[in-house]
Amino acid sequence: MDIAFVIEKFVLVAIIFGISLVIAMYSTYAERKVAAFLQDRLGPDRAGPFGILQPLADGLKMFMKEEIIPTNASKWLFMIGPGLAMLTACIGTAVIPWGSAITIGDRVIPLQVTDINVGILYIFGVVSLGVYGVMIGGWASNNKYSLLSAIRAASQNISYEIAMGLSIIALLLVTGSMSLKEIVEGQHGWHWNVLYQPVGFILFMVCAFAETNRAPFDLPECETELIGGYHTEYSSMKLGFYLFAEYINMFVSAAVMATLYFGGYNYPGMDWVLANTGAVIGPLIGVGVFFIKIFAFIFFFMWVRWTIPRFRYDQLMHLGWKVLIPLAIANIVVTSVVIAVIEGF
Repeated sequence: MDIAFVIEKFVLVAIIFGISLVIAMYSTYAERKVAAFLQDRLGPDRAGPFGILQPLADGLKMFMKEEIIPTNASKWLFMIGPGLAMLTACIGTAVIPWGSAITIGDRVIPLQVTDINVGILYIFGVVSLGVYGVMIGGWASNNKYSLLSAIRAASQNISYEIAMGLSIIALLLVTGSMSLKEIVEGQHGWHWNVLYQPVGFILFMVCAFAETNRAPFDLPECETELIGGYHTEYSSMKLGFYLFAEYINMFVSAAVMATLYFGGYNYPGMDWVLANTGAVIGPLIGVGVFFIKIFAFIFFFMWVRWTIPRFRYDQLMHLGWKVLIPLAIANIVVTSVVIAVIEGF
């Protein structure tokens, strides 16, 4: 195997992992600032200029706090839960194309860890595994509130995964590929999939809120009913891992939505920019555009959290099974008919 290829992938993985952690860390700061803006407050403003060192202070606090494991907890599972949640959150970035390939000399370096022809299925598999971290942590805590939270998380994950999968089927009918790289390349110019699948995008976005346990779908962490939810018994960096995993999941969900529906790293005038900026600067501009789209979705996640009240659990299940799934099936039927009519002519 080419050693340069191994080094390229190792460096890319390290960069993506580092960026994921930094974005997760500063998403906590951004969340508090967005909440403060919406509620006419200042938010964090003590640690550094404008409070920008607050995430570092919070991280130090997590490391320095006393670590407590309940006496009757399943010790090993109690420790595995947060690690599994963090692991599954991080590995979802492996198939996302972050930009077009960079050319240095005679070497072409793709800005994607791996391009597998079932990239969407990989994302779904990782999302499905993510709930195990929550379930294991909730069960191992030997706390009835944590257990109820874990059960809620599992049922919510299953319910909304079905609607999410059905919404993707309509997109696959349009794109004809499950490779995320090919899906992005097919959106070159203004051929963004959101223009052809607006209903599918709305369904996918609503399901993404539920899959990441973000408000108004944060029933597994419902503090008015379950104290702290599945991480009630956690402290120190184990609690930090669960919180980090939520924000990394939000980052990955935003990246997937931007990739599938908003052209990924594509933008208007991209060909002109690439022709006039070279084979290194041009692709990096595309990466910057991609991250702007991601940050816009992250802001939307936060905006919704501090605007819409939490659902009741029966409303959550009603929305998932009786609204989103029938709507997703109808979207598949309509898309199939339209494609058949167009190709028939």
